[in-house]
Order: sequence, then structure tokens, then C-alpha cells
Amino acid sequence: MENFKEISIRSLKCNPVDIFDKKWALVTAGSGENVNTMTISWGSIGELWGKPVAFTFIRPQRYTKQFVDNNDTYSLCFFTEDWRRQLSYLGTVSGKDENKIEKAGLTVEFIDGTPVFKEAELIMICKKLYKQDLNGESFIDKALDSSVYPTKDYHTMYVSDIVKVFERQ
Repeated sequence: MENFKEISIRSLKCNPVDIFDKKWALVTAGSGENVNTMTISWGSIGELWGKPVAFTFIRPQRYTKQFVDNNDTYSLCFFTEDWRRQLSYLGTVSGKDENKIEKAGLTVEFIDGTPVFKEAELIMICKKLYKQDLNGESFIDKALDSSVYPTKDYHTMYVSDIVKVFERQ
């Protein structure tokens, strides 16, 4: 992609907590014209099974979940603060109801068959390794279950190998 350089995940210079909490991200999956995205502010980057991994969480009712489930890879795209309004919009509107990507003014491109956004500052291509539905019985802190999941719509957690990282130049 033009204006991007592939970098090593180990050369990233960002706070691993703030990258999701403060910057947010778009998780995007699909192929061809059939692509969907959603904003996430929960997630993590770390090391597991000898690989650099991303932990991504998606609720079952989100339309994007079927795109992630039906593809081997997905992208995590991070943006500058200038895109906050669009990311907020993409987190509240369903791609099932409208072409929200187009309405947000974003441009889909593909890296090795995985959809990404031309306007992003940082792109991670993630290959799914493991997924598991969270459940109420596994909470040690039961207050989290009732406060975060009052309707019991538990996230699915995806553990994914971060296979490529691209940074805007």
C-alpha cells in the first residue's frame, strides 16, 4: 500500500493499553465487495504460544462477527484523533442496514486478501488461532458479569497471530 511501510511488531512504539483504550480500532474482515467493519476499544496485544498475538473481543449480535468468523484473517486498523467522529459512527451503525464504510468516508484496500483502510495510521493483519465464547461461570469477579453483561450477551474472544504490521510513513 502506498505511504505504508511494513514493520516488525517488536518495533512498535505505542502503549499496549492505550492503543485500544485511547485510539480505538476498526476490526475488519471480508472479501471482494463483501466487507464489514466495527469499532472496538477493548483488546490487547501480547505474546502467546511463541507468537505475537492480538486479543479481539466481539459481541454475538454484531454483524461484523460473521465476517470475522467466516474468514481466516482480519485487520485491526488504528487511526489518528482526526478520525474519532467516524470511528464513533462505525461503532454505532450496522453494516447490515447501510454502507457505513462509504458513509464514513473510508477507502477499503486489501493486503494479502485482508481488507484494510487506506486512511489508517497503523494496520495489523491478524490470522485467527483460537476463539472462545466468554461465559458468566468463568468470572471470578462476579460484579463484572452483572455490570458488563446484564443481558448475558458475552463477547467471543479471538486470539490471533499478528502476521504483518504496517505503519504510515
